[in-house]
Amino acid sequence: MHPAPSVIIFTTFSGLGFGLLFFLGLGQPAVTGLVAFVFYAIAFGLAVGGLLASTFHLGHPERAWKAFSQWRSSWLSREGVCAVAALVAMGLFAFGAVFLHSHWTLLGWIGALLSLATVFTTSMIYTQLKTIPRWNMNLTPAMFLSFSLAGGALLSGAEALAPWLLIVAGAVQLAYWTRGDAALDGSGTNLATATGLGSRGTVRAFEPPHTGTNYLLREFVHVVGRKHAQRLRVISFGLAFALPLLLILIPVTGVVVKHIFALFAVLSHLAGILVSRWLFFAQAEHVVGLYYGKR
Repeated sequence: MHPAPSVIIFTTFSGLGFGLLFFLGLGQPAVTGLVAFVFYAIAFGLAVGGLLASTFHLGHPERAWKAFSQWRSSWLSREGVCAVAALVAMGLFAFGAVFLHSHWTLLGWIGALLSLATVFTTSMIYTQLKTIPRWNMNLTPAMFLSFSLAGGALLSGAEALAPWLLIVAGAVQLAYWTRGDAALDGSGTNLATATGLGSRGTVRAFEPPHTGTNYLLREFVHVVGRKHAQRLRVISFGLAFALPLLLILIPVTGVVVKHIFALFAVLSHLAGILVSRWLFFAQAEHVVGLYYGKR
């Protein structure tokens, strides 16, 4: 599929923001006052900023509020409901931490669970699409959740959990790439089923259905060269998981140096996830491409 920048920013930054809110809701770190304000400003900035970025991909952003009414059947609507509920719950929790120097544990747990639920509903928007086999598997929500938790752990300074969550997220990423590469072939969908001509014999593309481009080709058919994809995967994995893990495991002395290493670990992770998310969309083979002989 065509990797729209707004959707890449949305899925990356909102996942990171809600991941940080998850840990803050659990009391990691248990900060109050001005320090808490900084943590919550970063978390809400990432989460809300990511959500706002997603509206730029809509044809009519002013109608986005109507999506909330379809929560019974739409994962997009469920995402909106969960996001608002999580932000309200964590907003109240943040108010207590910043201005009252209090942590309302039950509210924090509720906000943390809602934050994680928001990331899950975001992932299900893509997982449910049977027309994109690379997304239509259980590893998609596992990837979104593991990335969110790993990024949240890095931002929150959860030194004991961050290395393990990075390892898990890296393993999920490798598994997703491996299974994803075989997903289209394993789906049973091919040019014969796409055209409905399989009963007549072997089907091959002779000429495209039309001479010009159209919306389907612009939005749903984007081919990335295998050599480029493999190179980007190495870059993504190194930046998102390997380098941050190395930076947080290197023994250093001094609070300032430790914070500098932690900052570089976060920035490296963010850059790697952005590359991974670009590949997530760019390598998504929509089955409509078969009809045009593009797969």
